[in-house]
Amino acid sequence: MSDDLDPITPHAAVNYYLDTRQYELADETYQSHQYRLDSFARWLTDEEKGDGEISNMNDVDLRTVHAYRVFKREENWPDEDPCNTVSMSGQVSTLRVFFERLADIKAVPSGFHERIRLPKVPDGEDVDERVLDAERANAILDHFHSWEYATAHHVTFLLFWRTSCRLGGLRSLDVSDFDPDENALSFRHRPDEGTPLKNKYGSERDVSLKPHVAEVIQDYIEGPNRNEVTDDYGREPLITTEHGRPCTSTLRNWMYFWTQPCRLGEKCPEGRDPNECEARRHGNLSQCPMVFSPHPIRAGSITAHRDAGTPREVVSDRGDVSEKILEKHYDQASKRQRMRRRRDFIPEDL
Repeated sequence: MSDDLDPITPHAAVNYYLDTRQYELADETYQSHQYRLDSFARWLTDEEKGDGEISNMNDVDLRTVHAYRVFKREENWPDEDPCNTVSMSGQVSTLRVFFERLADIKAVPSGFHERIRLPKVPDGEDVDERVLDAERANAILDHFHSWEYATAHHVTFLLFWRTSCRLGGLRSLDVSDFDPDENALSFRHRPDEGTPLKNKYGSERDVSLKPHVAEVIQDYIEGPNRNEVTDDYGREPLITTEHGRPCTSTLRNWMYFWTQPCRLGEKCPEGRDPNECEARRHGNLSQCPMVFSPHPIRAGSITAHRDAGTPREVVSDRGDVSEKILEKHYDQASKRQRMRRRRDFIPEDL
């Protein structure tokens, strides 16, 4: 250990980093950094899994980081899959910014983060091609309309699908952000009140809703399924639980739950018995290979909009995503789908 460094435990270092980034990062990004760094601190202090027990961040060097990368790539924790190139890139990127902040308090040498190389991701490999298709989404919405009408779960899935919003954006909505006269929603950046948007004030926008979508929201607000609660800032969240504004993990678990085919009475594509399936239990929902989190639901929504002929710039503004990022990461149409979209724009004489 260098005499120029000040000692700090791995878990204390993670807490310091997260505290300094609390108001800088969008909610989803913050949760991602927390998840990755907790895993790193867990490995450093684990005598069985880690590269020896490391109780002081001063002792972390490039060999330590490399050993952790090998662990994440080839073994990982029992409840996590080994990292592929894309997920490893995210892991290492987070470690780099983590060590950069730790250098400010002399927990690691200055410039240490710059010596950590990012894995090179081949072109196209950083695109998540798994999206919820329109047929599946409509089946879920039909089920909600018949059996779970105007519930918090119904409105959550409906807005994810119809507005292409992010998880943090949906969570930020208040009752006052819904305009029943104009059938519109207002997404607003409120970082001082616990609901920041990903691109901060650049994410602020008003989104129009079809009348039948607005009707469901109005029925939810006025009906018996919405809890009349306020959050810690005295605001009235649009989507509520009995405890107030739902956290991101709650909203994500709702989507895991309702994208399991068995929840709609369908036969499991994996041949599992619903009565014995571990993935149906609370806390294990994400283990079902058929479930979708909000991100691929958002990607499916964007793809469906483009397939329906919605211009790229409209989808970009509505979903708060640049046209370049939209094409690369969200619009997962096949080459044939893209051809069909272009067909109507080709003049007859060309």
